Amino acid sequence: MADEAKSKGNAAFSSGNYEEAIKHFSEAIALAPTNHVLYSNRSAAYASLHKYNEALQDAKKTVEIKADWSKGYSRLGAAYVGLGKYDDAISSYKKGLEFDPSNEALKSGLADAQAASRSRAASSPFGNIFQGPELWAKLTADPKTRLYLQQPDFVKMIQDVQKNPNNINIYLNDQRMMQVLGVLLNVNLRNATSEEDAFEHTSSPKPQQKREPERQPETQPEPMDIPDEEKEKKARKAEAQKEKELGNAAYKKKDFEVAIQHYSKAMDLDDEDISYLTNRAAVYLEMGKYEDCIKDCDKAVERGRELHSDYKMIARALTRKGTAYVKMAICSKDYEPAIETFQKALTEHRNPDTLKKLNEAEKAKKDLEQQEDFDPNLADEEREKGNEFFKQQQYPEAIKHYTEALRRNPNDARVYSNRAACYTKLAALPEGLKDANKCIELDPSFTKGYSRKAAIQFFMKEYDKAMETYQVGYISLTGRSQT
Repeated sequence: MADEAKSKGNAAFSSGNYEEAIKHFSEAIALAPTNHVLYSNRSAAYASLHKYNEALQDAKKTVEIKADWSKGYSRLGAAYVGLGKYDDAISSYKKGLEFDPSNEALKSGLADAQAASRSRAASSPFGNIFQGPELWAKLTADPKTRLYLQQPDFVKMIQDVQKNPNNINIYLNDQRMMQVLGVLLNVNLRNATSEEDAFEHTSSPKPQQKREPERQPETQPEPMDIPDEEKEKKARKAEAQKEKELGNAAYKKKDFEVAIQHYSKAMDLDDEDISYLTNRAAVYLEMGKYEDCIKDCDKAVERGRELHSDYKMIARALTRKGTAYVKMAICSKDYEPAIETFQKALTEHRNPDTLKKLNEAEKAKKDLEQQEDFDPNLADEEREKGNEFFKQQQYPEAIKHYTEALRRNPNDARVYSNRAACYTKLAALPEGLKDANKCIELDPSFTKGYSRKAAIQFFMKEYDKAMETYQVGYISLTGRSQT
């Protein structure tokens, strides 16, 4: 029911009937209130009608239900743009790109929102520097402006300029505003003597009292804590990349033990990049340490989901895990976890190499099953049972035993011929034709296969084909063609 209403809504949306689309999407939501796609679609319909508040509510509901779905953030960004909240729109688009970095719609939306934001601030040469969360961080980090933040009128002045950049002209005579501009533009205003003189003429002596802390910034170490941590984190990431590169070089040289050491060091330095785990898993795979490979792949998948890593990376880990299972397979059942893992990988990313590995694993499992089930003696017993049921005109039972006989010996052309006869009696002509063709393929000299096939073609009213089949069968029997 919900899918039907959704389909109607999509059709109405495609035809430009947005009110009708909203109606159908609302019906679908009532039936499936946890379906994030429905809220996304209705948000798009509201936005098309310029009802951006409603569009925003549906977009928020979308990302609430499915926080890692990139399209939800595209809807959220579009609604914010419609409301003129460009900073929120930019944040939304950036959040979506964290989940899907290659999404063109998000990239385009982000560029549009940033352009709109710049356009709004374009009337003031200083408009852009007052936008963004880094403003307050810079003011806090500077010894002089940090003291200003304790003054309510100063905070109110900055907030006023943030709301309307053109209002900066009102406050240019305030020494504190000039100091703010110096911090944000990275300009040392203390060297501008003429400006300092102007401040002394237009301000009270208080600014001289506020200059004293400027000489002792080293006594205020708190603002430096965060930058130091960030620098250390970047340094560790850079060091981890170097270790990865060394590991890659060792891997290419087949120096696997050294490669493992470098990948392990990289993991210790940076636990936010699962490529170190998947690379080490590849080394274990080459070394034949399949259990270790599987453990690293499981860790990579688990950590990747925590970090919302690229789905391709998670798919790679799953594919590598499936390959390890294939290497460990001895009997047909051993291929089942490999097949399941390859299927999971394909749900993350439809990679041709993974699909090829899946097909190969399924074929290997089937071949092993045939080898494990092969027993000509049991096949003959089942064929005889099938013959008895055929004589009694119990064709479904006969088919059951013929099928079991083929499982035990799939190369017996007689059984395909017999089962084709049963299918013909039951008017299951396509199945009978398939068995007749298989019979001829296995034993081209077995004339009964041709008679089965020709009879089925006759019943299918394919008379020319039936005649041709009889002629081919006659040649196989006599060795000469009819004249």
